[in-house]
Amino acid sequence: MEGGVNVADKAEFKECLRLTWTQPYILQLVLSAGIGGLLFGYDTGVISGALLYIRDDFAAVEKSTVLRETIVSMAVAGAIVGAALGGWMNDKFGRRPSIIIADALFFGGALIMAFSPTPTVIIVGRVFVGLGVGMASMTAPLYISEASPARIRGALVSTNGLLITGGQFLAYLINLAFTKVPGTWRWMLGIAGLPALVQFILMLMLPESPRWLYRKGRKEEASEILRKIYPANEVEQEIDAMRQSVEEEVLLEGSIGEHGLIGKLRKALGSKVVRRGLMAGVIVQVAQQFVGINTVMYYSPTIVQLAGFASNNTAMALSLITSGLNAVGSVVSMFFVDRAGRRRLMLISLVGIVVWLAVLGGTFLGAAHHAPPVSNLETQLLANQTQTCPEFNPDVPWSCVNCLKAASACGFCAHQGDKLLPGACLALNDASRRTCRADQREFYTEGCPNNFGWLALIGLGAYIVSYSPGMGTVPWIVNSEIYPLRFRGICGGIAAVANWVSNLIVTQTFLSLTKALGTSATFFLFCGISFLALVVVFFTVPETKGLQFEEVERMLERKDYKPWKRYQGVSDVEPAKNSEIGLTAP
Repeated sequence: MEGGVNVADKAEFKECLRLTWTQPYILQLVLSAGIGGLLFGYDTGVISGALLYIRDDFAAVEKSTVLRETIVSMAVAGAIVGAALGGWMNDKFGRRPSIIIADALFFGGALIMAFSPTPTVIIVGRVFVGLGVGMASMTAPLYISEASPARIRGALVSTNGLLITGGQFLAYLINLAFTKVPGTWRWMLGIAGLPALVQFILMLMLPESPRWLYRKGRKEEASEILRKIYPANEVEQEIDAMRQSVEEEVLLEGSIGEHGLIGKLRKALGSKVVRRGLMAGVIVQVAQQFVGINTVMYYSPTIVQLAGFASNNTAMALSLITSGLNAVGSVVSMFFVDRAGRRRLMLISLVGIVVWLAVLGGTFLGAAHHAPPVSNLETQLLANQTQTCPEFNPDVPWSCVNCLKAASACGFCAHQGDKLLPGACLALNDASRRTCRADQREFYTEGCPNNFGWLALIGLGAYIVSYSPGMGTVPWIVNSEIYPLRFRGICGGIAAVANWVSNLIVTQTFLSLTKALGTSATFFLFCGISFLALVVVFFTVPETKGLQFEEVERMLERKDYKPWKRYQGVSDVEPAKNSEIGLTAP
């Protein structure tokens, strides 16, 4: 999961509902910008199902795990570049043009993918979509926060986060809807262009962020927009508040004393407070990805097939459960993060992740040990109509697992009466698939038939439930609270890049790991990494619940600072005596 999270309480959500009902302009503005979050989530979810059918249409994709990983991960690579460009474009040209350009890139990428004649062209389309996703992920929350009333800002930005998980769920529904339609994956990927087109048109009719306009000296334009957002009796007060906020922001930027990126970075890393905060912020962002969540979000139907469900339709239908649980977990987090605390919620989440990844690893290990053997008789029976797997030697005992690991790419055709009985090992091609299915058998290309599949699905669902309320959302909250205000932009950017790069590494290696190590060993590897993350988070990430920004700085400045020690508030956090954080004792 990528994207910032603002925490809002119940009263803020009630006020949000009241204001959007009485002032529809606010609702129009936020939903128009929020489509960016929907697109972000949709792209994450849609490729997981589309990949099954891309694999069926292109033999090169079916036979190459690296090519499949590249199709998925190039959107993440594009998003890294898009996020960097988005940050620069936001300041240079404004929030509104950045969202419009992101829509154009997304729409273009969707069309390229829908009409792709080769896997290479699909990859090009994925890069375009990734650029759009990266720009939208940076810009949409910023636009919403700057163009919405302060008292409901948290609720509206949280809505953008919900639209991301809603987009993932919608993607799985649309994937299911197009499984029987000719062109399956082309529709799945191409239909994403519609909401991008809708947002493009809506953003042309919406104003620029008033805060950006004010910073650029276009104060009258900013005032006019605020008059549409706020009641008449509140407008002047809000204009004055924005003026003070912008002036304070300019002063903070000036206090850094450096204008170039390298200079600002050097200044930031020279502060003990920033180093401690940045270490905690980057660790939780990297941990969020290295516990393996995007293996589930990008490869969920493939994992279901690894669990022993051969049908594409069944795999996608069961994957819908994981997406729904992820959405529910995001909502749950909003209610518990201020009660349980950030640190505690992450640690509890990581304990659950470790346990359920171990269960998944054990389940896949049991499934591999009980995989049905390959029968020479069954193989010869079907080999008259198609091609036997080149590596198969009837004198050497083989199981389904050996068949699927064959270097020349082979598939396992299950027994006609009982899929757990010995089956045939055939070359992986359309002729083999047709021959097997014509005989009322199931053809397995990812995982083997077994009786452990439902246990794997339960483990997968429990893993999502453990991840989503804690490690899914809290790292972004920690990163919004742990940096000194004047360094928040550059530190937040570093942590976000660490998140995207970690996402890219996990996405680009998951299928290769399952082929090289086996599915069970891959999940045990993620289990080990998650346990390491649990230990590192415990010793490096402090609790920021209930602390003001100044109190967080003072906590990080303490000589006896211990991340695992709870600091309650001003009375428990000694005033900073070092001028590096720029605070004086009260």
